[in-house]
Amino acid sequence: MVAEFLKYFEPVNIKVFFEGTVGAGGHAEAILEAHPEIETYLACDRDPEALELAEARLKPWKGKVEFVRGNFGDLDQILRKRGIKEVNGFFLT
Repeated sequence: MVAEFLKYFEPVNIKVFFEGTVGAGGHAEAILEAHPEIETYLACDRDPEALELAEARLKPWKGKVEFVRGNFGDLDQILRKRGIKEVNGFFLT
């Protein structure tokens, strides 16, 4: 599934990316490696243990990734709180 995920975003110039269920961070790692132009990666999950796993895995991108404990159903509030008006890529699972 990671290959299909990357292929979809291949032609896209991504500045801001939102992942709704980051889990252990596998897809996040793949897209961050493939798109070094990403400036902000919002990694959302309701599970605090998953966020800890993802944070450890995504340390190389520490300055780009923000971990959000919550539900992607609250996307509007999450973006508004951070002053983000445009997102170039989403992954919601």
